[in-house]
Amino acid sequence: MDFKVTPWDVEGLVDYAKLIEEFGTTPLGEELLEKTKELTKSELPLYFKRRFFFSHRDYDLVLKDYEEGGGFFLYTGRGPSGPMHIGHIIPFFATKWLQENFGVNLYVQITDDEKFLFKPKLTLEDTKRWAYDNILDIIAVGFDPDRTFIFQNSEFTKIYEMALPIAKKVNYSMAKAVFGFTDQSKIGMIFYPAIQAAPTFFEKRRSLIPAAIDQDPYWRIQRDFAESLGYYKAAAIHSKFVPGLLGLGGKMSASKPETAVYLTDDPEEAGKKIWKYALTGGRATAKEQREKGGEPEKCVVFKWLEIFFEPDDKKLLERYHACKNGEILCGQCKRYLIEKVQTFLMEHQRRREKAKDEIEKFKYTGELAQEQWDKSIPEALRR
Repeated sequence: MDFKVTPWDVEGLVDYAKLIEEFGTTPLGEELLEKTKELTKSELPLYFKRRFFFSHRDYDLVLKDYEEGGGFFLYTGRGPSGPMHIGHIIPFFATKWLQENFGVNLYVQITDDEKFLFKPKLTLEDTKRWAYDNILDIIAVGFDPDRTFIFQNSEFTKIYEMALPIAKKVNYSMAKAVFGFTDQSKIGMIFYPAIQAAPTFFEKRRSLIPAAIDQDPYWRIQRDFAESLGYYKAAAIHSKFVPGLLGLGGKMSASKPETAVYLTDDPEEAGKKIWKYALTGGRATAKEQREKGGEPEKCVVFKWLEIFFEPDDKKLLERYHACKNGEILCGQCKRYLIEKVQTFLMEHQRRREKAKDEIEKFKYTGELAQEQWDKSIPEALRR
């Protein structure tokens, strides 16, 4: 089956090896992972060990900069068009690990303006409301409030001034070739890649962007002109997509509630959703599964455990073989995942409630936030 990956749409069963070729990225191999482990003096998190992050641009140079004392900074973001789900939040946990273990600054861009431009049915007030809601989920991950700046584009209007010299470097044919803009595309959409690139110039060091690979086109454009402005090309590590409950094709979708577990879902209701909708790799009958074994490689339940909900490598491998050998049935695996997801949601929602008292610090009063609000536009971006 053919697949499609753009910054706005993912369809079909993605062939990640083929996607690396199409996007011109580099596999995130064992050597770089070992180097990461060596430099951080820490065990790698499951997102790296199990190759959920599978591709990169210049991550080798990021590690080299760090080793030589130059450092780097992290940049990622969220487009607030609805409630966040489990698929949205997992890359933020990987970002948290990078911040903690490398001791670096993090900038989180909340693109309420982008969602207003790209989603015809959303008003700017809608996207601002979702921005507040989503920021609570991001804070709940546990970032350092003095080394993290979370900013909304509609509030932090300095971002537009920083985007101007970028917009001066990018012509329409370049943006059209990368994003597929047409004569019907709104002019705000065409300008938007300049705004998305602006945070890569917040520091005079290399930026590392942990994000799903569908966002890579934004950084491709930045890499074409960054050095002409006296800055580094953006580096990135790319994650795979968390599949929705209905199957391994595409990704979890906030606009299709039956595919997603939202971070604000009542834990009991989330369990019912998993039980009802989660596609498994089971056989037609329990008898047939005991005789032939299941197919965990086709199972959404197993994939969710592999990506996030079963940190114990030994237990995951045992479950895989028990399924293949017909020793366990799909209902057992669903119940196991439900328990894991419910525990996660209860803890996340507890931290999310606490985040309401912390949002001011992340956006305005924390050390990094204050520094950015007070800082002038760099001279290199004024030319």
